[in-house]
Amino acid sequence: MNVSLSKKNVFLLLIVAYFFSFLIRMIWVWQFQDNPNFYWNDQIMINTNDGYFFAAGAQQALFDMHQHNPRIPDIYSYGMVFLTTWLVKLTPLSLETVTLYLPAVISSLVVIPVILIARLYGQALWGFFAALLGSIAWSYYNRTMVGYYDTDMFSAMAPMFILYFLMKSTIDFNLRSALYAAIAISIYPFLYDQGASIIYAMGIIYGLYLVWYHREEKLTYSSLLLVFLAMIPFGLPAPYEYLAHIALVVAAFIVLSKTPISQKYLMGASAAAFIALLFFGNVFGIILGKMMSYMATGTKAEGLHFYGVHQTVREAGKIPFDVFAERISGSVPGLIVAMLGYLLLVVKHRAFLLALPLMGIGIFALWGGLRFTVYAVPVAAMGAVYLFYLMGSYFGTKKAQYGLVVVATAALLYPNITHIIDYKVPTVLTNNEVRDLQALKEVAKPGDYTLTWWDYGYPVWYYSETSTLIDGGKHQNDNFIISKILQTSSAELAANLSRLAVETYVNSGYQVVADTLFKNRQKDQLDPNLMLSEMELPSYNLPPKTRDIYLYLPYRMLNIFPTVTQFGNLDLNTGKPLRNVIFYPVSLAAQNETLWQFNNGIVMDVKKGELHLGEQKSEVRLLIVTENTQKGEVHTKAQPYHAEGKYIVIYMKSYGQFVLMDEETFRSTYVQMFILGKYNPDLFELVVSSPYSRIYRLKK
Repeated sequence: MNVSLSKKNVFLLLIVAYFFSFLIRMIWVWQFQDNPNFYWNDQIMINTNDGYFFAAGAQQALFDMHQHNPRIPDIYSYGMVFLTTWLVKLTPLSLETVTLYLPAVISSLVVIPVILIARLYGQALWGFFAALLGSIAWSYYNRTMVGYYDTDMFSAMAPMFILYFLMKSTIDFNLRSALYAAIAISIYPFLYDQGASIIYAMGIIYGLYLVWYHREEKLTYSSLLLVFLAMIPFGLPAPYEYLAHIALVVAAFIVLSKTPISQKYLMGASAAAFIALLFFGNVFGIILGKMMSYMATGTKAEGLHFYGVHQTVREAGKIPFDVFAERISGSVPGLIVAMLGYLLLVVKHRAFLLALPLMGIGIFALWGGLRFTVYAVPVAAMGAVYLFYLMGSYFGTKKAQYGLVVVATAALLYPNITHIIDYKVPTVLTNNEVRDLQALKEVAKPGDYTLTWWDYGYPVWYYSETSTLIDGGKHQNDNFIISKILQTSSAELAANLSRLAVETYVNSGYQVVADTLFKNRQKDQLDPNLMLSEMELPSYNLPPKTRDIYLYLPYRMLNIFPTVTQFGNLDLNTGKPLRNVIFYPVSLAAQNETLWQFNNGIVMDVKKGELHLGEQKSEVRLLIVTENTQKGEVHTKAQPYHAEGKYIVIYMKSYGQFVLMDEETFRSTYVQMFILGKYNPDLFELVVSSPYSRIYRLKK
């Protein structure tokens, strides 16, 4: 079924596939374009928290903001920030518009290497149909949709370009193809900083492939030298690291092209470059470390026992096979077809062995989590459509052959497009939540800190121009600090720990606060329990105040509060939980005059003041009804039941939300200061109050 197409026709296929990918991504925009809750500055907001990290970097480059925030990325640190900044500078587009649509613009470029790889074998139409599937398949779409402003837009697209040039160099055996691969490898870390393990794996496979199949060829060792040189880290600051790599491989290419060098010396040079890569790049350490970090769970064993974060992130946990299959190909049958097709590709066209790292990382998702499936999507799509092509080759006519390919590809596209239509992911924040952060910006000063859970760190930067202690990229041990502030029943501890943590962070040169405060892993390591108990005293000696500190308590934290408490509900000396935290946000599923049935199966006997948890009965101490006023205040009404009751039930009438909790959790900072609106006026001042969040300024 080989069909030789002209460059013009191939270009048309590229254009059609690209616009198919882009327009499919516009479905989300069409679904939400009339929802004012998702707009800010006349544009729909982005739908990934991490996007605000890069957007804040663009704010700094464009508007000179965030000068006191040590965590803001430099314009040359990330390709995302660089590209975004210059697009805003050189076009009439706003920052909000660029961040919204850039993922769709960049990720759709994946169709180019897919089609070009197929064209290497004279089958551009195979690549075209594979590009349609690979560009919008479940996992790839989820992480590159409109609004998903993150480096994931480069994560699988850029390696496919590298794969294309590597494969091309083994087919046309032209050193120029290896040069292009080396340049793409040099640029990749600038686009996707977490991709070192992917590049190393692809480079090692490339080396093994050439040495196994082409070891007698002199050009093999010239190609390997270029590729290995592109991967050796120099340790230079950005952007000099990337520019140095490009300059080096281009210079090496010129020398190799114009200078006669014996094969023996080329073998030695490429071997030396590989050894340097292993040594300076810590290749196997990075690959294994990356794998182990996503398989880790529980508390850390060395020094103090802080709670590990990876297993609380959904995308980092083990996934069932059917979810794995849907993520890569849209369905279990689709994955089976893709895997069979890829195996046949390796048999028929052995250069597809170079795609093994991408497929292998995708398969690792079964243990490492959802995020890894995205790497296998384009190659899996090529495998699936290739199988259809092979099946079609047994048909009698070209029309029947292509009819099979079209119908079969459409069958695989269907579950993926259905998913896209149903995947109505909201923006990170709503318009009203942003208004609260803008109100904070009005009262805060540059250099002030806002303490909140790490999920909201980057949006807090972007909309309030304050700094945070933890965020999406910096948390780990310091999660303990924020978790303890949010769940402690001592207002003095919350206030003292807030001031001590921020001042320590700034004065220590932005080191990890928990490790600094408790001298973690040092010979004179302190007892955290003793130190925290001392901080409950009003007389605790605090460092001088150098800036204002705010507590940001959003309504949206309600559902993750049980997870938040895990990090601070620890005896750091042993790693064991201090107590059993009970906090169940529930909604009412059914009711009558006597019984309320909640959506998690728990039933409350309103007259007796009892909760029925299956066969177990527990007494309720209090039923509290809260209601928000137009002035942002909270009115409460309490119904006492049993003085020794284990549970307290709060009905947040304005939200239609119930929360079941134990007494100590009831007295926590988050419950008292957000849900009930109660606080110690000697320690805190309420500066923003709405149904969506309450923000307090620390007075100490």
